[in-house]
Amino acid sequence: MAPAQLEQRRSHNLLLISKLLNQRDASSPFTLVIDSLEQSARPLVKEYVRRAKLSKTKVLFVSYETLKAPEGVDIFIQAIRKPIPTLQKEISAAASDGKTLLVFDTLNWIAGDSNLNLSSFLSSLISPNTPLLAVYHQDIPLSRPLESSHGPHPLTLLKYLSTAIFSTHSLHHVLAQKSARGRSLAEPVFGLAEEIEGIVQGIGSNDPRGVVLEMEYRRKSGRGVHEWYFLPSLAHSSATSQASKGKEIATLLDDHPLYRQTPANEGGNGAEELGIDSTFNLGLTEKQRRDREGVVLPYFDAQKSEGGEGGRILYDMGEEDDFDEEEDEI
Repeated sequence: MAPAQLEQRRSHNLLLISKLLNQRDASSPFTLVIDSLEQSARPLVKEYVRRAKLSKTKVLFVSYETLKAPEGVDIFIQAIRKPIPTLQKEISAAASDGKTLLVFDTLNWIAGDSNLNLSSFLSSLISPNTPLLAVYHQDIPLSRPLESSHGPHPLTLLKYLSTAIFSTHSLHHVLAQKSARGRSLAEPVFGLAEEIEGIVQGIGSNDPRGVVLEMEYRRKSGRGVHEWYFLPSLAHSSATSQASKGKEIATLLDDHPLYRQTPANEGGNGAEELGIDSTFNLGLTEKQRRDREGVVLPYFDAQKSEGGEGGRILYDMGEEDDFDEEEDEI
């Protein structure tokens, strides 16, 4: 990609993530966050709530697994074991006043209810003044099996309904996988994907430095935007100072200093940077480089010849050459 195109992509996608996190211009009526044991969605939800408070937007938090209201939440509704019609009335009454950010800490309980029309329920909660932010834990199986094998999986349906999808990843795991790809090795897997008895969560899960976001955004035109971002933790002083000045702290993953580094970028060049093992040195010393530049090839003098004879090769015969007049005439 040309430098101009890279800069255009960077500017456009940074503006897009800023609009989504700040919920400007009704950018995404339904935002779905897919997390796992390797990386929780809590840092992203916390950032949404923080920005909603800065824009003076009311935050309505519907809890299925959170015991107490998180910081910055205005209205906290305990939804566990509450009938859906009752929950629906409470949410509608609380979100009727002004702009409200509606947050579900998990949709797994609702998605496992076979008696509920999931799309109708979610559509009834969304309005131009009430965007929905919902989390789905992909590592948790459904509470009950699907009644029909022909129907879509709830997660597939949620992806279809949402206008923006964020998948969370651990920075430690993303860097390890990129390093393996750079060396043409198999990418490591972590946690449940290792399929080793007793391992539930992998090393490096929920990296405290921040969260990697894989975003898929659907435009009104139907075109999709796919991008990777890094959202730093506010525990780091640099991110806190940028946030206090009103600057965007989310960056493209490609711009992260650790992600830009090559797999082996210290003390080597050429084949060593690529991780190639060889029995000979592919590099050149400074003396070898000077000797190579000093070699005069035969056609150099031919290019300087006058009289339109360019292109002929000048060759001086030596004592070891065997001159054959017949071959020379041919």
